[in-house]
Amino acid sequence: MKMITKRGIFLWILSALFIAGIVFLTVSFVQNGDEWAMKRYNRHLYSNGELIGAGTITDTNGEILAQTVEGEREYSDSETTRKSTLHVVGDPKNFISTGVQAAFDSKLTGYNIMFGVYNIERYGRGNDMKLTIDSEICNAAYNALDGRKGTIGIVNYKTGDIICSVSSPSFDVNNIPDNLETSEYYEGVYINRLLSAHYVPGSTFKLVTAICAIENIPDIYERTWKCNGAYQPEKGVEITCNSDHGNAINFKNALAKSCNSTFAQIAIELGEDKLNETAKELGIGSTIKISGEIEAFQGKFELKNSASDLLGWTGIGQGETRIAPITMLRIVSAIANEGEAVSFNIVDDFANQAGKALNITLPTNKVTLMSSDTASQIKDMMRYNVKEQYGDYNYEGLNLCAKSGTAQIDSNESHNIAWFTGFMDDDKNPYAFVVVVENGNSGSQTAGPIANKILQKLVD
Repeated sequence: MKMITKRGIFLWILSALFIAGIVFLTVSFVQNGDEWAMKRYNRHLYSNGELIGAGTITDTNGEILAQTVEGEREYSDSETTRKSTLHVVGDPKNFISTGVQAAFDSKLTGYNIMFGVYNIERYGRGNDMKLTIDSEICNAAYNALDGRKGTIGIVNYKTGDIICSVSSPSFDVNNIPDNLETSEYYEGVYINRLLSAHYVPGSTFKLVTAICAIENIPDIYERTWKCNGAYQPEKGVEITCNSDHGNAINFKNALAKSCNSTFAQIAIELGEDKLNETAKELGIGSTIKISGEIEAFQGKFELKNSASDLLGWTGIGQGETRIAPITMLRIVSAIANEGEAVSFNIVDDFANQAGKALNITLPTNKVTLMSSDTASQIKDMMRYNVKEQYGDYNYEGLNLCAKSGTAQIDSNESHNIAWFTGFMDDDKNPYAFVVVVENGNSGSQTAGPIANKILQKLVD
């Protein structure tokens, strides 16, 4: 009898372990099944390390950017389109991790927990994806960069739909260069510079300092500052300015003329706590997600026990701050949209091979980055920048609000990073933009004309 009892207990334990194992495997399958299915050794989905099981990817106008034909992955018929949309679509081997082919691989292949990759077995490819980008605008942006390293991003600040996302250098997936891994020209080619590059922001950061000043210095518009071409903090390195702006430059003109002396003094007065707080509220240092799946560079901003000269340099965008262009694009989008940042999106919809739209919910939310009153004041100042400094005639018909930036990397001006960012204050064309050109010399002279060229094409 004792032997039977022991055997019974053993069987009960064995049964419990078996059930626990089944539960564990089931939970693991539910949580990780898509990752297991997407392994490169799955011959239904991959051939020679290249994803072949994905459905068709089109732009917002239905132009084919990538598709699977008879077990082979094919890309756009246009070489320019293949290059301009490379970092959005992704490369054949998914080295570009922010491309939609990598970020949405399980959805593109049609994997689901009930039927696995049955769609591929039946149709030869997975689900189709329609993007928000306009390939014609991306082509124009790519051509405007003219081989220079940099990025251009345009978003509808009301909806969050990304219209243009271009990163350079790029390459043609149908004719991959032999020196792709060794050439200095292709350095960082797998990085989407709009999302993942970390740049010194230059004078575009004065928008952040200006927002902080509006929120923390009550008489900011009544005051004036002295600029004799430089400002010497109590301690540390002298902060040079781009010009001698005189003894009584006001806040509005200081932003328009991008006066380093004034903004260095404002930053020092504000102090690191207030600047840290504003940067955090604006999302600098936080992850930005595109369509809930693609993550952008967090950025870097932290002031701690800083000397006055570092505070000054930080306030003009020449400190240790590093910002991804997508972060600045989000900030100017919020300024345009009464202080609210709409979540960015690059995916319009999915459909299966039977043409049925899939009920895939993409995240949509709004986050308040600043008060509507602050946004309105900054908008007026950015509009003033264009009218009084950059010249409205250079941006005819765009009703542009903008800020340029020229980030110095070293003593060689040709190494400067040129920025131009802002938005169109136009309900019919609610577009915000950012242009960054490496080794670009001047923001307003190099990046500004590029922005105008692309925006003019967009509104035509």
